[in-house]
Amino acid sequence: MRLLAARRAAHCGIVRDREHKSRSGTMSYIDSNLLPGEQVVYRTRLHWLLYMTPVLFTVIVLLPIAWLLVRQNWSHYAWIPLALGVLILLSTYIKRQSSDFAVTNKRVMMKVGVFNTRSIELVLNKVEAIAVNQSLTGRIFGYGDIVVTGSGGTKEAFSHIQGPLAFRRAVQSVTDTHGGDAPASAATGSGQ
Repeated sequence: MRLLAARRAAHCGIVRDREHKSRSGTMSYIDSNLLPGEQVVYRTRLHWLLYMTPVLFTVIVLLPIAWLLVRQNWSHYAWIPLALGVLILLSTYIKRQSSDFAVTNKRVMMKVGVFNTRSIELVLNKVEAIAVNQSLTGRIFGYGDIVVTGSGGTKEAFSHIQGPLAFRRAVQSVTDTHGGDAPASAATGSGQ
């Protein structure tokens, strides 16, 4: 029962004290930029449905092209569409693995990209609003777009975030905890 609860919490992005390492074993952007005393309360990334377009393109377009090349006199070129499919899937994998979205007891931190990175860090008291936009498919599969509005009206949008409502709830719970002058350790237990 405890294992099931731990898996459900990990799926929802809730971070326990011993889960400070990145999923891949190396230090992530979030982990390497934590301030002294700062703890991750909620963490998520881009949704797995990001793979749908590359997989469909590979299956519907590239595999038939490779099959036609094998059946014709061009069989020694059949590896080209297959290699292109692998590259497309690999780039999508890297994009998802390099995305990192977190709520800490002090800030909201978001980062996407490897070579061209885009990162946003907002102190909790500078976050005015977090808007969540979800399509019907997004509500079914648990993803959506978030728009974070900082003080001064600056807006930062991120698409295809896994668990956007839980992300917003985590920001609200930590903000409420700090607004009530409760200790920061109480924020790590919220949402569980």
